[in-house]
Amino acid sequence: MNKMKKILTIFSLLVFLMPMSNVYAEHVLDIEAFGQYLDISQLEAEKFEFEFDKTSYPIYYGYHGSMDDSMTDTLGDPTVKEMIINQERKSIEVTFEHVPKKTDFWVRIPFEVLTADKEKYQLLIDGVDTGYDLMKMPDGYVIGMIISEDTKHVEIMGTTVIPEFGTIAILVLGFSLLGLVYFARKTSFANWTRIN
Repeated sequence: MNKMKKILTIFSLLVFLMPMSNVYAEHVLDIEAFGQYLDISQLEAEKFEFEFDKTSYPIYYGYHGSMDDSMTDTLGDPTVKEMIINQERKSIEVTFEHVPKKTDFWVRIPFEVLTADKEKYQLLIDGVDTGYDLMKMPDGYVIGMIISEDTKHVEIMGTTVIPEFGTIAILVLGFSLLGLVYFARKTSFANWTRIN
């Protein structure tokens, strides 16, 4: 029995002390091709495209919670007439043409388009402050709500909306101030002519 323990101990030590081979792996897929996060909601959703400074921002939206609800529905889905960004109110406004019945409605908003401090948006359905569900995605937020028959207008209000005071404008302002300070230090105001 002792001999067996010795053999097992020696065998175990040999296995653990043997040099391990190096393992190398590399990505076989082009990561840039998968830069956008896709999910099933985007595949079956409708969308509006907003364009600012030659950059396109897709806003996905949809109804119900799953595809099987819409397959059996005889009344159809609500019809969105328009979706706009209201820069003065820092909001996204959705106008409905027709809402046949009470249903879930969700909007997926990229971070670059609309954000709210501490993720506290304000949702107005036909002017009435209403509760909502919020889900954070890798590239934005999904705001879900229940809309009833004959809903005409939904407004999702945040604290920042595009286009905001951009980075380039801040850089220009900063360099202008630095230039002004440099000019003020290099130029002696005492040598300028004074009129008495």
